[in-house]
Amino acid sequence: MVIAFCPGHISGYFRRVEGATLATTGSIGAGIVISEGVRSTVTPADVTSIEILQKTSKGTTRTIARESPILSSVLDKLGVSVSVVTECRLPISAGFGLSAAALISTITATNRLCNLGLSTHEIALIAHEAEVTFRTGLGDVSACQGGGMVIRNGPGIDAEIERWHHFTEPLYAVTFGPINTPTVLGSPEQMARVASAFPQVRPDNAATLFRLSREFTERSGLMTREVENVLRCCDENGILSSMTMLGNGVFACGHHARDILLPFGEVFEFRVAQNGACILEGEIV
Repeated sequence: MVIAFCPGHISGYFRRVEGATLATTGSIGAGIVISEGVRSTVTPADVTSIEILQKTSKGTTRTIARESPILSSVLDKLGVSVSVVTECRLPISAGFGLSAAALISTITATNRLCNLGLSTHEIALIAHEAEVTFRTGLGDVSACQGGGMVIRNGPGIDAEIERWHHFTEPLYAVTFGPINTPTVLGSPEQMARVASAFPQVRPDNAATLFRLSREFTERSGLMTREVENVLRCCDENGILSSMTMLGNGVFACGHHARDILLPFGEVFEFRVAQNGACILEGEIV
């Protein structure tokens, strides 16, 4: 078996960009590649099977799904039959880029197990095209090719991406459930409002990235009542915060951020990831 890991990604703000092909369709924007993500274990099988596990706050794991149309589609495209078990700690469909992380980690492990000979670029391209097709994301795959706080200056995996790796403070998040990403990304009206909310200036540090993300949250029409309440509380306590795009939740930074978020639900802690996907050392059998 082969085990691979890919970090997740929180998008602070974005704008959809339509290209002539799936590869050139995507988004521009800024966000943070995070140390939490998806671990995929892939083993040979006569018939493909998929199990999605989530770690609970008590350290146990539970099965949350036994199918994934997007993963099944990609494995069919690769022409392989394997057993896939993905595992994550963060909630899915909550703005943490876990769909992209699951795709990249699964393809990375499958590539090694089945000797497909795919390059990291080809893996990212397959994952990106699947995300665009299934409307589960636009820029997460591009960001997750590496670590850091990221500014995506063009759509697709080959566009220019700026990465900052110097931010070392812990990050925290709280979530109130999923937002239907395909519905949002498939709505011309919502995408038009998102486009009009896109910042006209570029961030040059973490504080500016949070500020621009927050302004985008308020202007894009995506902010929920739960998110609004948390952001107001963060403002009152001087905590940098914004909405996880696209998810009904808030991410924040600062030494007191955890205490501020705690009354609103389970608080998840992570840091800025330093790298993209990898085969986990010592776990290849």
